[in-house]
Amino acid sequence: MIKLFCLFSFLAAFFLAACTQSSKDNSMTDPGNPFFAEFDTPFGVPPFDRINHRHFMPAYTAAMEIGRQEIEAIAGNTEEPTFENTLEALERSGKMLTRVSSVFGNLSGSMTNDSIQSIQKEVSPLLTRYRDDIRLNKALFTRISDLYERRESLGLSVEQMQLLDDYYSNFARGGANLPDESVGEFRKINEELSLLSIRFGDNNLKDINRYKLVVDDPDDLDGLPEAVIAEAARAASEAGLTEKWVFTIQKPSMLPFLQYCRNRDLREQLYRAYIDQGRHGDSLDNREILERIAELRIRRANLLGYPTHAHYVLERNMAGNPDQVYELLKKLWTPAVAVARIEVRNMQGIIDAEGGDFVLQPWDWWYYAEKVKKRDYDLNDEELRPYFALENVRQGIHYVVNRLYGITLVERTDIPIYHPEVKTFEVLGPNGEHIGILMTDYHPRRSKRSGAWMNSFRKQSRLDGEDVNPVIMNVGNFSRPVGDVPALLSLDEIRTMYHEFGHGLHGLMSDCTYPNLSGTAVPRDFVELFSQIMENWALEPEVLKIYARHYETGEVIPDELIAKIRKSLTFNQGFRTVEYLAASFLDMDWHTLQEPTKLNADEFELKSMAAIGLIPEIAPRYHSPYFRHVFSGGYSSGYYSYIWAAVLDQDAFAYISERDLFDRERADSFLRNLLSRGGTDNAMVMYRRFRGQDPDIRPLLISRGLDQTASR
Repeated sequence: MIKLFCLFSFLAAFFLAACTQSSKDNSMTDPGNPFFAEFDTPFGVPPFDRINHRHFMPAYTAAMEIGRQEIEAIAGNTEEPTFENTLEALERSGKMLTRVSSVFGNLSGSMTNDSIQSIQKEVSPLLTRYRDDIRLNKALFTRISDLYERRESLGLSVEQMQLLDDYYSNFARGGANLPDESVGEFRKINEELSLLSIRFGDNNLKDINRYKLVVDDPDDLDGLPEAVIAEAARAASEAGLTEKWVFTIQKPSMLPFLQYCRNRDLREQLYRAYIDQGRHGDSLDNREILERIAELRIRRANLLGYPTHAHYVLERNMAGNPDQVYELLKKLWTPAVAVARIEVRNMQGIIDAEGGDFVLQPWDWWYYAEKVKKRDYDLNDEELRPYFALENVRQGIHYVVNRLYGITLVERTDIPIYHPEVKTFEVLGPNGEHIGILMTDYHPRRSKRSGAWMNSFRKQSRLDGEDVNPVIMNVGNFSRPVGDVPALLSLDEIRTMYHEFGHGLHGLMSDCTYPNLSGTAVPRDFVELFSQIMENWALEPEVLKIYARHYETGEVIPDELIAKIRKSLTFNQGFRTVEYLAASFLDMDWHTLQEPTKLNADEFELKSMAAIGLIPEIAPRYHSPYFRHVFSGGYSSGYYSYIWAAVLDQDAFAYISERDLFDRERADSFLRNLLSRGGTDNAMVMYRRFRGQDPDIRPLLISRGLDQTASR
């Protein structure tokens, strides 16, 4: 995720920001509440040191009340609708609610607690009702429709035309055209969905936090690297346990355990705890919640005239419709499964050679894949980790963006932060000009949801000639430092760090006029281009020699290890691609249902996976009860986006690096035509403008080692 994450659609961004605080309106002010004024801090970063949980509800309430007055003023304007008095008026709105929601949204993901969760449950239906009031405001939609019908005669720029198209479409998709008799049901569906989504995410976090695999026999640690054992001892101490070791289903703890622990029974126990999230038949069980979410999404789509929720979502994405998504997934599924079967045979061969009297199971995959990697590539993650201290990896990222775009990042310690582990950087342009602020929060804790994502505390814009510089957040759950040993990352964690920085760069390098088109306000299956393309530079030899230095000796990573890393880049890609595609099929199957009938989540998922022929040694990356991306995170009918964007990112990287890894001419073209443009034009039009042609799928197949089996 990244998550994003990290990442808000135009609709969410607008309706979270559809009210404002006028600096001249003193009727609802509280001098002790930081949200009632512009943030008086360096670069407008939220004053975390002065924000208290008690500030949120009064600020939300006041912002929505002021917003209602402002929306009514725009809708009730008796002058002929113009772009300026309607759309730009809407774009000017939203400052106070944006301030509140950006801070609260980040804290709810990164620093949640009972108080935050209580506020979230209280404010969610209020915000949903408020947004529906705007979307269903007939007078406001009439003004927007009038402009839309006259759009060709208004002399609008490409960016303005895109903004008008987005407003019109999102109001129509938000129920503005519904008959009066359907409005009440539509509102109820939206309110229930908002609460169910919160419950799903809260349950998942609590389910993750409550599980601990407690090891009290040192023999059961056999095979585990010393750093992993030390972190488990630290976790046990934190839990008040002495002479014990604690492992969790947070991936920085779980994956090394599955890779190296020789105790097969314990590997199975930890793995099953992970895949059984949300289905224990207790108060944290998510199955009935997700079944109801799926049902309500169908009802809402049908009310709006769409056959399925996927048709509703994909209409505004690059894919356009479910058939296009399924076509891409199926095109990749056959070669990916063929490679995965080869991987299974290789691992089963090792099991048999070692005298193991069992068939490879899903909880064995990481352990025996590590043995294959050692045998075929003479490589293992623990051999590499000492060269990948987190701070050095960060320096490598800074090197890449400096070479590509001429920007530098300077750490600042004079800016408020919400947690001691947050680091803040000022981003400077080629001539030393201020571009924005990047904040990073990279380690797991009980108050933080799993995954990695990007958020914005403030988006870039240039409305009315006022330059508003972005304040961006990158959040991760990477391996922690242990004692005197710094945080040492795996190759997967390095890729994730580069990935989320790519999202951050998309927000930072934005050069748009209107807030609701800037930065990451692009189609869901386009936004991952900007994160995934960054991953390509992470393991290039020239880049590795910049940041991969042994944390104890300072030795640059040897050429021999670099060669092994490069050789292993297609290793285990059958597994990676199959588990991802399986989850993408699952997402699409849930959201191409046409009838709002009662479903059984377990039975539905089994049928979905059987239909595509998922091999028994691999599970989908996310089972439904903990598939936060689609039931709590905004990626419903959109999890396929990563592979759709992978076609773009591999094609774009091949083009940029064709002549030189840091081809400034082509990097500049990428910046001008894509990275800085936000959602100001049609996504494919912008891509063709950069690339000169449609994207080619071959670079993706080659990069994953799937090209030789593509024709089978």
